[in-house]
Amino acid sequence: MTKIRRVGLLGFGEVGQILGQDLSSGDTPFLAFDLKFTDPVSGASADLRATKKVETCLHPIELGRSCDLIISAVTAENTEVAARSISKDLRPNSWFLDLNSASPESKSSAANLINMAGGRYVEASVMSPFPPKRLQSPILLGGPHAESFLDVGTAMGFSELVVLSKEYGKAAAAKMCRSVMIKGVEALISESLIAARAYGVEDTVLRSLNDLLPGPNWRDLSRYMIERTLLHGGRRAEEMREVAKTVTATGLEANMSLATVSRQEWAKAHPDLQNLPTLEAILDALVAIAGPQKKGDAA
Repeated sequence: MTKIRRVGLLGFGEVGQILGQDLSSGDTPFLAFDLKFTDPVSGASADLRATKKVETCLHPIELGRSCDLIISAVTAENTEVAARSISKDLRPNSWFLDLNSASPESKSSAANLINMAGGRYVEASVMSPFPPKRLQSPILLGGPHAESFLDVGTAMGFSELVVLSKEYGKAAAAKMCRSVMIKGVEALISESLIAARAYGVEDTVLRSLNDLLPGPNWRDLSRYMIERTLLHGGRRAEEMREVAKTVTATGLEANMSLATVSRQEWAKAHPDLQNLPTLEAILDALVAIAGPQKKGDAA
């Protein structure tokens, strides 16, 4: 196995920060690039300063020139842009691990950019929320270089890597089809309970869900899922647009996925509400923001 002499993190959001914290415990140097690093008071810049052993670089092409492994963890719509940004000057035979939540089409395009530039593109789909499992999160790998990457990734600290296919697109398709359900359930819970709270029947709805679908505690699950839409609604909306592309490529209309885009987009404007102390407080704030339509408003 070729020794990884330097690792590059392309994107320093939630996933990039966790990778920077968990993977940089050894002697391997880490570099990171994020568009928000240009703003010294941005959250990404602050998080980088707090993450030891991870250095910043001024342009993504520096990662391509100097790193043996580049991990891409950007937003869904930037999957191809991220790959293109380093493909112009890529270290020969370097690994490119693409963790982004993007469609099979986007992943295949990114793979073509990296492989044509002399790198080794590995498609990766994270099949659980990255926190709290972090490096123990289940990750599906795909493409002709996936099998060879297993030892590399395991040595770095990833413990739940599984090769799904030697073809590009399969791992992405599994992730996208899962997201129809998971991000869709988030949107359904949000819409259901905001409306229920406005009518004063949210407890009745939650009791009914606990009776009909026992297993999770629906109150706790609802708060968690609503909080995730408030914190990551913008990123989820991007992902669901990629999901819609994946669904429509089969010939099926992406009705549910496109509706989820709308609900996630609405939630992203209110991230601070996640810090309210109770589910009821969050719902009350969202009810107030939604605002029942007054008579005459429709005119």
